[in-house]
Amino acid sequence: MAQTAHNPAVLPANGTATTNTGALVIVTMLFFMWGLITSLNDILIPHLKAIYTLTYVQAMLVQFCFFGAYFIVSLPAGMLIRRIGYQKGAVTGLLIAAVGCALFYPASFSSYGMFLFAFFVLASGITVLQVAANPYVTVLGPAATASSRLTLTQAFNSLGTTIGPYAGGLLILSTAGVAAGAGLATSADAATVRGPYLALAAVLVVLAVLFMAARLPKIAETEDVSLPGEGHGSALAHRHLVLGAIGIFLYVGAEVSIGSFLINFLGESRVAGLSHAAAADYVSVYWGGAMVGRFIGFAVMRVASPGKTLAFNALLAIALVLTATFGQGSVAMWAILAVGLCNSIMFPTIFSMALHGLGKFTGQGSGILCMAIVGGAIVPFAQGAIADASGVQVSFLLPAACYAFILFFGLKYANLYRQQHAPA
Repeated sequence: MAQTAHNPAVLPANGTATTNTGALVIVTMLFFMWGLITSLNDILIPHLKAIYTLTYVQAMLVQFCFFGAYFIVSLPAGMLIRRIGYQKGAVTGLLIAAVGCALFYPASFSSYGMFLFAFFVLASGITVLQVAANPYVTVLGPAATASSRLTLTQAFNSLGTTIGPYAGGLLILSTAGVAAGAGLATSADAATVRGPYLALAAVLVVLAVLFMAARLPKIAETEDVSLPGEGHGSALAHRHLVLGAIGIFLYVGAEVSIGSFLINFLGESRVAGLSHAAAADYVSVYWGGAMVGRFIGFAVMRVASPGKTLAFNALLAIALVLTATFGQGSVAMWAILAVGLCNSIMFPTIFSMALHGLGKFTGQGSGILCMAIVGGAIVPFAQGAIADASGVQVSFLLPAACYAFILFFGLKYANLYRQQHAPA
């Protein structure tokens, strides 16, 4: 049989393992908030692009700074959480994110560079939350249903990403000259971010206080089975983790790229010719598809193979992106929006599959996977270069290529959980 290794599990005061619905509900609140905050980037990118007269590459520095924080902060966040614990780590992340939101106020009086700094600080706080919350959810129940459980919490993350663009379009874009159809952008338009982001800062501080006061179960070490045929010297010795990290890099990159370019894509004359404010509502449709798909995926993956489900969604995403790239009008518009439904189960499924069987290296593996979220910085930046050179529509070939690797990963580990009890 395969060798065993220590793996974190939730233990109550009496020392027996249990699933904890209350803990899951509390952690799910965090997923909702960082989803809402992250999706607001899709509103601010075209807004800041118009205000500061930026190229697509320059505008994508928003995502570069935001998701670049994941690469820089993930490992220090992992060390911090090992020292102070998951609960205090989440509180720390909330407070750092609150500071980042508050920095949007002085940024509105300053330059684009100050906005980029605020994005980095905000994302640093969210990174700490990610490193703490994702592995916490995976051990709040049986390993075989970890993908299903993480998909459920990610569904509420998607609820936040669905509400975010709609609220951002209403509060930020609707009062801006360029969004209202005037075709002009001034420094005064930057002031529209002040109220919404100060409100977000206040909400994050309140959540930090509530989360600190909550009674959550502790994560302790227990026995778990590692996958047969893989090394045990470090997390990187596990092939499925390495491939999973590449999958996370490309998935986040593709999802963020599509969201980042949606408003400009829908503004193309051969697609929909929408104003920024009108297109913002459709960004909510894109993220809303992911929300609906995650609730469906929560049920489906309790009986279906996570790997096969992942492969199916990736294949459908490729077909839809290619339709949007080479199509026009409403066909192209609705094809790209439907990709959100395909994205639904990808992140939680790749994440939980990559962590499966890591044993005592689960924490290290989680940090590596969170570092891989830097794909959200690199892929949009690369797509921006393609868009500047060849046009927005052609640039969507890059996300299609990203989904091709995810298709490969899903097929390769379609029977991952059965391997847990396979002979070494």
